[in-house]
Amino acid sequence: MPAKNPRINVVLDDPIYRYVQFLAEKDGVSLSTKVRDLIREALATEEDIYLAAFAEERERSLAESSVLSHEETWS
Repeated sequence: MPAKNPRINVVLDDPIYRYVQFLAEKDGVSLSTKVRDLIREALATEEDIYLAAFAEERERSLAESSVLSHEETWS
């Protein structure tokens, strides 16, 4: 029977493996679940970094003449 979710095989250095194992045991979850959660956190961080850089670039290229004041926006 095929797996419900896609799978990935990853080779870890021993210190990384032991640390992930420690974190999984501390949280009472499987290694697979802990690795999945760590990947989710890393992807969220990467997305935050990308969006912050995108926002900074848009802010730098924003023409002051096109900016509405608070009063203009909410009146």
